[in-house]
Amino acid sequence: MELKFDLSNMEEFLPKEFDAEKRLKAKTLFFKKLALAAHSFYGGKMASMPKAGPMSPGWMNVWYTPGVSAVSTAIRESEAKSYDLSSRGNRVLVLSDGTRVLGDGDCGAAGGLGVMEGKAMLMKYLGGIDADAVCINSRDGKGLPSAEKITDFANMIAPSFGAINLEDISQPNCYKVLDELRKTCPIPVWHDDAQGTACVTCAALINALKLAGKKINDIKIVLYGAGAANSTVAKFLMAMGVAGGNIIMFDKSGALSKKRTDLRDNPDFYRQWDLCLKTNAANIENEQSAFKNADAVIALSKPGPGTIKSEWIRLMAPKAIVFACANPVPEISPEESLKAGAFIAASGRGDFPNQVNNSLCFPGILKAALLCRARGITDTMALAAAKAIAECAELKGINPKRILPDMYDAELYPMQVRAVVEQAANEGLAGLPITPQEAYSKAKNDIKAARALSDVLYRDGYIKQMPLSIIKQALRETLEEV
Repeated sequence: MELKFDLSNMEEFLPKEFDAEKRLKAKTLFFKKLALAAHSFYGGKMASMPKAGPMSPGWMNVWYTPGVSAVSTAIRESEAKSYDLSSRGNRVLVLSDGTRVLGDGDCGAAGGLGVMEGKAMLMKYLGGIDADAVCINSRDGKGLPSAEKITDFANMIAPSFGAINLEDISQPNCYKVLDELRKTCPIPVWHDDAQGTACVTCAALINALKLAGKKINDIKIVLYGAGAANSTVAKFLMAMGVAGGNIIMFDKSGALSKKRTDLRDNPDFYRQWDLCLKTNAANIENEQSAFKNADAVIALSKPGPGTIKSEWIRLMAPKAIVFACANPVPEISPEESLKAGAFIAASGRGDFPNQVNNSLCFPGILKAALLCRARGITDTMALAAAKAIAECAELKGINPKRILPDMYDAELYPMQVRAVVEQAANEGLAGLPITPQEAYSKAKNDIKAARALSDVLYRDGYIKQMPLSIIKQALRETLEEV
């Protein structure tokens, strides 16, 4: 029996007298309660299963000893054969030390497992990729997170994977690890919190500006938050044509500018100091001046409500674009942004229109890297994916409430694969001679097969159906607490 509770339309289950803030609080609390109950029911989200057969005693001489000895010696003679004779060619490591998990901060190594398993689940279902969630203890002798430990681990385990997805690593280690692994790791490394967020944000901005009738090289934009995500957004925006001087960034200490000697003198914030030199030509120091006549704001800072104020939105230019993407609660709700005069509002949540979420890009980009056996994933490859995401949304029509495609769109990831494979070839980073169209077709078939397998396992009861009573209990507890 199918579940009759539609989680995509939570609004109808909440009391009519709840105001916007209370509804947001209730939905957030409900999804957290249900997440705990659902993860407990299933014991996590991922499992391993064979993809070869038959499983008869005779065939075990092929799949295991003595036959498999030939596989080991063939790979010993040529490591490149590991991509064809093992699962390595379609396998991604999702790697974290749990030091900055979503908006919850340092959750410890094991605390990151829920998010990393979720990443692996999305890679399989959305991208047809096999992924392993691995959380490591990166602490050094003083109990501090060590970038060197993460890079050493990644380089040691690289022979088992075709690519690495870095996730939820605190500053400044997130920068240090990516920069070092781009130089030393023999397989492509992707930092989803930085490159993934920037990719989808840029895709959303492309279509938002199109609807607003504005050109990217003319806009003034505020970036609220200067962590891994927005620092990379700033890089991508300048690569797309936004004038660096028209970008005003804020961290917890104020606006980034050449006056920020605290950033200049701290080597851990070398990314931010570089942006101090390239942005905010007018040396603006406060939010009121920054938001005045700004065309867009991209907030990736601390969860709200009230982090971004309605009065700041009212200062913005006509047809203002507001992306408030902190999780689990946006810096300002989409409703408040629109009420304050925004033309387009987006957030990081799926229960509002215009969800800016990395799941729209990382399955496609990593699938492309695997299919062409890329030697790296560059920012320009990510920007090629951003343009493909924007184009995919346009195929079904865009409007102020739909600037991005749905993650279930059958064309979304294959279109990205085609664009990224082409870009990798143009940059001389493709290790296999696969054409963009061949990669598109392969990705489409793999994704279709992965989704069909999941659907069959669920339909036939190998994936258990969660009782409706668990969902109802989570809702009852939520309404009692709110």
